[in-house]
Formats: sequence, structure tokens, C-alpha cells
Amino acid sequence: MDRIVVLDFGSQYSHLICRRIREANVYCELLPHDTPAKLLREIEPKGIIISGGPASIYVEGSPKPDYGIFDLGIPILGICYGHQLIVDRFGGKIRKSTVREYGSSNLVIDDHDGLFSNINGNIRCWMSHSDTAELIPKGFDVLAHTDSSSSAAIVNRNKKLFGIQFHPEVLHTERGTEILKNFSFQISGAAPTWNMKDYLEKTILEIQRSVGSNRVMCAVSGGIDSTTVAVLLHRAVGNNLRCVFVNHGLLRVGEEELVVQTFERVLNIPLLVVNASERFITRLTGITDPEEKRMIIGDEFARVFSDVASEHGPFQWLAQGTLYPDIIESGVSGGPASVIKSHHNVKGLPKWLNLKVIEPLSTLYKDEVKRLAVALGIPAQLLKRHPFPGPGLAVRIVGEVNIEKIRIARESSKIVEDELMAEGWYDKVWQAYVAVGDDKAVGVIGDGRLYGHIAIIRVVDSVDAMTADWVRLPHNLIAKISNRISNEVEGVTWVTYAVSSKPPATIEPQ
Repeated sequence: MDRIVVLDFGSQYSHLICRRIREANVYCELLPHDTPAKLLREIEPKGIIISGGPASIYVEGSPKPDYGIFDLGIPILGICYGHQLIVDRFGGKIRKSTVREYGSSNLVIDDHDGLFSNINGNIRCWMSHSDTAELIPKGFDVLAHTDSSSSAAIVNRNKKLFGIQFHPEVLHTERGTEILKNFSFQISGAAPTWNMKDYLEKTILEIQRSVGSNRVMCAVSGGIDSTTVAVLLHRAVGNNLRCVFVNHGLLRVGEEELVVQTFERVLNIPLLVVNASERFITRLTGITDPEEKRMIIGDEFARVFSDVASEHGPFQWLAQGTLYPDIIESGVSGGPASVIKSHHNVKGLPKWLNLKVIEPLSTLYKDEVKRLAVALGIPAQLLKRHPFPGPGLAVRIVGEVNIEKIRIARESSKIVEDELMAEGWYDKVWQAYVAVGDDKAVGVIGDGRLYGHIAIIRVVDSVDAMTADWVRLPHNLIAKISNRISNEVEGVTWVTYAVSSKPPATIEPQ
């Protein structure tokens, strides 16, 4: 299978490069920025993309790739910081610009051949840099420029090296996907052969080869990720699979009943239910740090799985619904990017857990998981459910997790979902819920004063959960939701609506 490799230098957009290329049915993966050239030679990618990043090439200690990649004869596209690397490596000069470019710029295309093939006229592009190429290397030609950057796109045709100062992967860049397609198809010669049917067949064979006759415990939450893993594994290993649902006391209204019904009546997969509410909430008592809460939840899940293995085992494998974004946000993809948040299923499992971990979805984005679920025949009503985090309401409670906050978050979120369904909005948005923290505000209930909690409505739209925008719900719908929460959820005095996108915010507050 042909593939494109992205070397990750820490850009917030690195993952989007992979997404855009995968959308064109070419397999693309994110690798550490210092991946050895020897390993890349063995992988045999059709093309290599060097991502952007926060560094400047002229600063001491700035990250570098294995420069042997330039001797592999593989086409290379450098984006932003990658553009700087190429200029610097081949004898050009990068300096701090007197005019920074952040946001939309007019890109004047000087050469429509190759990278800009079939793109007529000029385009708007998204810039995010404060450096510029004062001198481009010998053997390179300018493909495009902006008012502030005389070499916004360059090429060395003999070496098949391309550098662009802008970000084609973001939607703000017009024809950006076509630029990445031109690099993948025309320049690199990659064939668009990656599809979900082939991925499904290949994954089942890999699972069977890895697991053999061993037994697998699969942690399920009722969400689309773990449900897809369960159906995939059931098809691969049959009766050697045992699915386990852990009620940690942080679930949505009616979640346990719905999960049991789904697995036993719809999917026909046996399910073991473990009620561990008390032990989870006890361990979270007094804990306010978000990362510590996630690590505790991961550790307690592992202890529950260990108990299940002792009672119902033996098991050799633990299956999880870990996705590519989980790995990226947890900072374990190998690049110099920051840790956004440690996902409990990525960093929270302790080393003492004597089970090998299998994560069939760890190279997929959220929307790709949904496509895989369709290929597996999972019913549409399950695919339409809003995502729900593994740590549950704990990541929607700011500060200490306690019974009162859990109740407020649970009851209020149910009202939000019910009203969105009633008004035809539920299927139009990615996720909707209510968060609650320690902040309180004075309210008037009846004729009395009440010092109560602030309920924060959060409704977002997204494709893959890596970026998201807040949804502009009709004001009358927001008012209806607010009135219901104020009147029906005890202990709430104020209702607010979150209007932060991701980035800079995250979808969940914790």
C-alpha cells in the first residue's frame, strides 16, 4: 500500500496534513521528526512531508530531521518550519522577518506546474510565521509569493524538493487539498488505494495473527469507538472475546441500561457489567488537578480489569478503543508537540497490569472510525450518538468530583440532549453537554436567595475532534434549555453558554 509520511515538528496542524491526504484515499501517518532515514528507507513512503512547528531554524537547539532523508530520492514537501529546514539545509538563509504574517494572505502563483497544477489564478492562503527566506538556495526556483514573502513556495526540480511558507492543510487556504493531492499523486506517484474495506480485512487478519487462540478482554463504554472495537474483535476472535462494561458512577442518564440492551439485543455480543461506582468516586475525592484525575481513572480501570481477569480469566489481551487523536493529544506521537491532555487509555494504564494491549483503531481519526463502523454493519442509530468520554462526567466537572456536581452535570446534560432532539438539532452537532465547576452565583428561587452552581452549556461541531467550533444555536432554543435547567435541576442558579472553539479551548473542560 502506497503511503505518505509526515514528520512531526510540533505544529498544531500536523495531524490535519494526514487527514487531508487520507481523505484523498492515500494512507498517511505521522512519525517523529527525528525518524531515522534508514527506517524511512525500509518503510518506502512515496513522499515525505516536513510539518510546521513553533521553532525557528536559526535558534540554537531547534529540532532537525535526520538529514539523510534528503539522500533517499523521495519527494519532500516542507511546510512552514519544514520550508525553513529545506532552505537552511541547502545553503539558503532564513532570518526574522520585519513583517510577520499571521492569517489570510494573497498568494500569487508564479508557476502553475507541478505543485500548483490545475489551480488557476491566485489563491488566499493561511500564513503563520515570523521568519522569511532572505536567500533561497542555489538550484531552487520560486513558485509563488505574497506581498511579505518573496519565496512563499520554492522548488528544486532535480531533487524533487518543495518548500511552502503557508499551510495548505487548513481549510482557510483555498485549494489547499488540491495542493496536497498534487504532491501526493503527481509528484510522489502515490496511488489512492487506501479504503475502509481493505483496512477492515487487513485489520481482522492482523488481529487473528497477533491474538491466535488467546482470550481477549474488551473494555466497552457504549460509545462508537469501543463498540466498533468490540464488533471488530468479535468478528476476528469469536468466543475468545469477553466484553466488559464498567459503571464508574460517572455515566449519562440511562447509559448502563442502553449499553446492555445494545450489546445483548442488537449486536448479540455477551457483556459482563461491573458496578464500580463507589471505588471510582472514593478515589477521586479531594482531587482537583485534571491530569491527576485522568491518571486515577486510568489506574482504577486497570484495577477493575485485573479483578475481572482474576475472576473470569485467564485473559492475555486487553482491547481498547484508543484513537489517533488520543495518542496525539497525550503527547506520545513522538513529535516535539505539547501534551494537551493525558487520555486515560493512553497514559493511565499502569505497568503492573499483566495484559498485552491491543488497539485496532489507534491509527484512525473519529470520522474514519464511523466509516469502519458502517463497514462492520453497526446500526445507524448507534453511529448517531454523541461521543462520550471514557472518564465520563469527571472531565466535565471542574475541581473536585462529588455527588452533587455529578447529579447536576448528568441531569442538565439530559435536558440539553432532549431539547436538541425535540428541535431537530441533535444530529446537526458533534457533541452537547453541561459542565459544572466550583464557581457559584446568587440566584432567587421563589422568594428566597440561593447561592448555587453555574451550569455551562457546551455545544460544538467537529469532524474528527481535533478541531471544533461552538455551535450558534437559535437564541430561543438556548433560552428554553436554560429555563428548564434553572427550574428542574436543583442547586443551579445560573446557566451560561460556552463560546470557545478548539483551539484555543478543548472540547471537554478537563
